[in-house]
Amino acid sequence: MKILFVISEVEDIIKTGGLADVGKALPIALSKLGHDVRIVMPYYKQVAKDLDLTNTIQSQIMHINGAHYTYKVKELGFHGIKIYLIDHPYFSEAQSLYADESLASNAQRFSLLSLCALSVSYYLDFAPNILHCNDWHTALTPYFMHSDYLIRHQLINKHDFFAQTKSVITIHNAAFQGAEKLDRVPLLNDHDKHHIYSDNNHVNMLRTGLMFSNKICPVSPSYAHEITSYLGSHGVSDVINQAPHKVIGILNGCDYSQWDPASDKHLPANFEIGNMKGKQECKKVLQKTAGLPPLKSTPLIGMVCRVAKQKGFDFIMPIIEDLLLHKVQFVIMGTGDAAIVAKLHDISRRHPDKFHFLEAFKPNLSHLIEAGSDFFLMPSEFEPCGLNQMYSLAYGTLPIVRHVGGLADTVIDISQSNATGFSFTEPSALNLLSTIRNALLSYHDSPSKIKKMIKQGMQTRFTWETAAKHYEHVYKSK
Repeated sequence: MKILFVISEVEDIIKTGGLADVGKALPIALSKLGHDVRIVMPYYKQVAKDLDLTNTIQSQIMHINGAHYTYKVKELGFHGIKIYLIDHPYFSEAQSLYADESLASNAQRFSLLSLCALSVSYYLDFAPNILHCNDWHTALTPYFMHSDYLIRHQLINKHDFFAQTKSVITIHNAAFQGAEKLDRVPLLNDHDKHHIYSDNNHVNMLRTGLMFSNKICPVSPSYAHEITSYLGSHGVSDVINQAPHKVIGILNGCDYSQWDPASDKHLPANFEIGNMKGKQECKKVLQKTAGLPPLKSTPLIGMVCRVAKQKGFDFIMPIIEDLLLHKVQFVIMGTGDAAIVAKLHDISRRHPDKFHFLEAFKPNLSHLIEAGSDFFLMPSEFEPCGLNQMYSLAYGTLPIVRHVGGLADTVIDISQSNATGFSFTEPSALNLLSTIRNALLSYHDSPSKIKKMIKQGMQTRFTWETAAKHYEHVYKSK
């Protein structure tokens, strides 16, 4: 199959979050299955600085709604895949990926990316069997392709060029929908207003993409179920429920080439199921790095995440003082909400022997926290998929999670015979505290059970090959 994969970021080129992990791993996995995958993404200012690519397509001009948009295209070979990077001032002159709207609104910027992706596909005579877009950034691509937009604005001459192309949109996080005032999106005019999803003169890019896509793939089966409810979907459940046959949840994979404790170069010592000595060394180094006493028998809880409400801090903050009454150590690394960050710094100052907070994100330290911790905390309010719990399982670190989204699909509670972690369902601080206490009690009183859970977790695999095969099935389905 020919697959046009449109996304806003790709790991190893530019990354702000987990979306980039998918942008790299899924196309590579699809390519290994024999598909011709082409990625389209922006040529950001930082990318231009890092790569300094030459043009593969010289200046192209699109005349739309009385304005003209001139762009160039760079090409990059990437693990056997061609990446086309759209060079336009909206991207190459913006100071950041998403925060700089001085040149145009994000809705306008990424609408242009979607149009350029289709234009490049047409220019190169690459008629895809599948158009695969991701989240709100590229959600208007199916609208532009399936509607009369391209013909109406004379962007293509062959009316049937995309006639056989099926569109798929992956929902990585429905909380972000690309809502914007229509007058800040010049690429959309009054005609479009009657076809896209608009409310009170605001376009909603994600909702529009869901309406026009042939298939909708949330990033885990549980999240696919959750977005059928109004609260779980952040308000897009009506679109989801209008065509439930279009919705197929597919769990993201984990890149075990980067996350393998037996070969991880970020670690002071490596380890595997048959020889776990290196994990104790990792714990010792983590304790030293965090300024904590090197207590071998004291359980250490790790956490690496955005400091945000979504990640469960409304549950964490009320119980930290109670939690620290126990024999435990706690290391958190992340950046985000200033008010929560200030409280975490305060707790760290008042409990230096038990609690350490690092306001940063350092990849090498995230690996060390995964490897050196006994437990990894992820009590998310919602978690479409999540990756850290997969890393934790691979590193023999038992996850403590809320039974929601991808966490529910990957972590099996201690109450089951094939347990790999600890989970709770009701979103409350007391339920979280009870679950952590259960984990600490099990650590001290049931070491053989903990060892069994660790082994079962380390033997669990969530691969991108499996995810790619599920997407392949979606691509082929009617």
